[in-house]
Amino acid sequence: MDAREQNHLPKKKKSETEDEKRRKKIVPGSLLKAVVRPGGGESSPVDGDQIIYHCTVRTLDGVVVESTRSECGGRGLPIRGVLGKSKMILGLLEGIPTMHKGEIAMFKMKPEMHYAEKDCPIASEDLGVVKKILNEGEGWESPREPYEVKARISAKSGDGNVIFSHTEEPYFFTFGKSEVPKGLEIGIGTMARKEKAVIYVRKQYLTESPLMHIVQDLEEVHFEVELVHFIQVRDMLGDGRLIKRRIQDGRGMFLTVSLRDPSEFPMDCPLQDSRLSVHYKGMLLNEEKTVFYDSRIDNNDQPLEFSSGEGLVPEGFEMCTRLMLPGETALVTCPPDYAYDKFPRPPGVPEGAHVQWEIELLGFETPRDWTGLNFQSIMNEAENIRSTGNRLFKEGKFELAKAKYEKNMLHLNVAACLLKMGEWRKSVETCNKVLEAKPGHVKGLYRRGMAYMAGGEYEDARNDFNMMIKVDKSSEADATAALLKLKQKEHEAESKARKQFKGLFDKKPGEITEVGSEIREEPKTIEEVDETKDIDDGDETHDEEERATTVSTDRKIKWSEKAWPMMKNVMLQIGIQLGVALLGVLIFQFVSAKFT
Repeated sequence: MDAREQNHLPKKKKSETEDEKRRKKIVPGSLLKAVVRPGGGESSPVDGDQIIYHCTVRTLDGVVVESTRSECGGRGLPIRGVLGKSKMILGLLEGIPTMHKGEIAMFKMKPEMHYAEKDCPIASEDLGVVKKILNEGEGWESPREPYEVKARISAKSGDGNVIFSHTEEPYFFTFGKSEVPKGLEIGIGTMARKEKAVIYVRKQYLTESPLMHIVQDLEEVHFEVELVHFIQVRDMLGDGRLIKRRIQDGRGMFLTVSLRDPSEFPMDCPLQDSRLSVHYKGMLLNEEKTVFYDSRIDNNDQPLEFSSGEGLVPEGFEMCTRLMLPGETALVTCPPDYAYDKFPRPPGVPEGAHVQWEIELLGFETPRDWTGLNFQSIMNEAENIRSTGNRLFKEGKFELAKAKYEKNMLHLNVAACLLKMGEWRKSVETCNKVLEAKPGHVKGLYRRGMAYMAGGEYEDARNDFNMMIKVDKSSEADATAALLKLKQKEHEAESKARKQFKGLFDKKPGEITEVGSEIREEPKTIEEVDETKDIDDGDETHDEEERATTVSTDRKIKWSEKAWPMMKNVMLQIGIQLGVALLGVLIFQFVSAKFT
């Protein structure tokens, strides 16, 4: 296809953003604006602009629900965000772009424009949860799941009767575990450390919990809460196995997306390729909490220094450390597969051991900026990154190796990593980047063919291996070896498919055969060996490792991804017989149904 034909192709429609979808739901008359004081200039903010604004939220009766202004009970700090990226209620998302700098405006909103938004945690559509601040708190952060919270809590009914009081000894609970009524948790989720507030919770948000038994005739409960302390808890894997608890705050900036939902992601944390300095103590998760290493004692008070992204510390250790701020101390509970089962074990750490690290991030240095470096220095830096990627690849740390190769735009090495990670489709897409720029790239064809073969796309793989021979005769031996391997794979897939359908059409009408009921594991008859010689072209370095683990990679591919490609190839060979048999069965059943 030439350039003129491409110009006439329909352009791909850009997918809508979430905010664009939200704006489409706006109903005329649901948002009204009144300008209190005009602003200056002619320009208004657009998506992508940083915005800084004060905001006071009142009910139609004039009750202040929330405010950033100190005269209205707020902290006196404006909200900072990025229009189109920071979370905000729909009314502000639509209204702020109509304002000029310095303008003060009043927006009257229907419920669907404010608290009916599911991301607004302070109140419901019917204002069933409202908070009144008594004393300001400290810091930027509020509790969220699965933080551990300690608070003094007392509760009164709407007519002033005391329900309970936990003011002497603070009540401890885990946020998000339904250990306090839903409305109370929503309110506490907006509080800062040492803040004191009254949270008014209506009946529909009073749920049963260990904190209190809900009486049927309670219409409203007034909770007086002092947030004593909370510990930031991160579930790093989402399954409760790798947990980071921050026990000492660090120093630095955080990305705050809105007043209602301050992001928990620190901006001043170590990036890829940063140089970190930490002290840590390692303990076994046994009853004695046996210490197996303490850098202050075992390393003469010298900290551990390492570069992130290079696999120099256990994976769980690095994952948690990279989300820390300088001066922060965290307690990390780690399962064996993210600790020392895939990393050299220190003395005293048995195989399969769960461990706990107490880590203090002393500081870090950001990656070196290449700006201003001469050509030779840049090439040296690039070569160091590539060499590190090669080491990580050989060690089986494909995710880390991929990150190194991506930095140097070594697409074929990235494709090799993706194939090892079982992502053959992404591997094909990455190879396509090389082949689009250079269609006759032999190594690109070879690697894409390997990816196709891993995914069961045998015809596409065959085309790539044959194309290798056409564009470069010197690659014929490697391509021929790959084609032999491909033929073996096809034979194995066909044998498996035939066994699955064996007996399906051998039964008499009315009898049922279970597909695959007679499948047995076929013994390996052909030794699986390296399928090609190295065809390294200077920027890719691991064909040998790729060939050695092709089989393990194949087994990682889900059957759902392989089923159709394998069946497609099999059907080409046995389709006629199968189709005739199916036709016979269908006709027989139809006739029986119509005439018997």
